[in-house]
Amino acid sequence: MKDSKKFWDKCAEKYIKRPIKDQASYQQKLAITREFLKSDWTVLEFGCGSGGTAILHAPYVKQIVATDISDKMIDAARRKAVEAQVDNIVFQQGTLDSLKFQNESFDAVLGLNVLHLLEDVDGAIVHIHRLLKTEGVFVSSTSLVAEINVAFRWLISGMQLLGLAPYVSRLTKNQLVSKLLNAGFTIEREWQSSHESVFIVARKG
Repeated sequence: MKDSKKFWDKCAEKYIKRPIKDQASYQQKLAITREFLKSDWTVLEFGCGSGGTAILHAPYVKQIVATDISDKMIDAARRKAVEAQVDNIVFQQGTLDSLKFQNESFDAVLGLNVLHLLEDVDGAIVHIHRLLKTEGVFVSSTSLVAEINVAFRWLISGMQLLGLAPYVSRLTKNQLVSKLLNAGFTIEREWQSSHESVFIVARKG
């Protein structure tokens, strides 16, 4: 965890300035998510980065608790929320493991572009299932590293050796879906803009 925090603190400034590559896909993910959100819901977003997505979803729910491993990301997210005049987001530095939330305390959990960065994906999914209320939803967008070009996978490995890339789990879509089903989720929605990533809405039933 220390190495991950150090990496993301170091990369925070560059990450915050980086524009969204595929704006159309991003807007589609926002739209799908909002089909499931309700105005009286309390939502957790872990790995929130600089808070942009949490800020956009905030008007559609009662409260969002947005967390990230990086202090610098959280600082930037708080500034963005103030600038956007959004006051129903609580930002906290930490991870799913380090922040002690009560079981069944959230109506939705968002894990966007983060599951593939975790060493224990199964453990994270089980933890998320516990945090959700019955009928709550887990919304995830995940890079399928095992399904990308082999040359690019070798490039990632080389960058990791040099400390220029974080840890990544090499997931396939089938593996990720199996992990969700094994944890007790049902798949409500699945959408892909390419074979390299998958957007899933899963429900705790």
